[in-house]
Amino acid sequence: MTMSDDDILAPRRSRSGSTRTTSSGPEARGPIIDQDGREIRPETLEQGFREFRFELGKDNPFAGSPFGNLTREQRIARLEAIAKLLDVAFILPGTNIRYGIDGLIGLIPIVGDIITTAISLWLVREARALGAPWYVTARMLGNVALDGVVGMVPFAGDAFDVMFRANMRNVRLLRRWLDKQPRM
Repeated sequence: MTMSDDDILAPRRSRSGSTRTTSSGPEARGPIIDQDGREIRPETLEQGFREFRFELGKDNPFAGSPFGNLTREQRIARLEAIAKLLDVAFILPGTNIRYGIDGLIGLIPIVGDIITTAISLWLVREARALGAPWYVTARMLGNVALDGVVGMVPFAGDAFDVMFRANMRNVRLLRRWLDKQPRM
């Protein structure tokens, strides 16, 4: 059953003879309730979304950084977790071969290798921010470059990505250097 334009725009009469208003009037809607069960004032809705804002001040623990203020050990743990996700997160069924999303994303020609190389470069940047010296970051960059260049070769490069595990090597290099540093 379709409605005519007159039914949509004009008030309809109920069986009792009283007139119903269209849904555009505030009295026809009733109260507006948010997801927590509180009533929302109509004035608030008229203001639009100006009332909704993010507070990124000094009282917010996540201000200025999407990861918050992490300790050195938490940052290292995050790097290790990302490296494991990229290189050894999954096991090929029926074998003992481990691979990560680096090998999966790398299957997308060129774009996948660029994405995974960018993530690997971010890991090197984080290592540098943790205080790794130039010779450690240079080796890490060499691992990323080798992984990125050889990874561009179709199929053989993807197999190399799975076996070489540049991110795990880089985290291991960083961890070895950190273990040699005196504790404070």
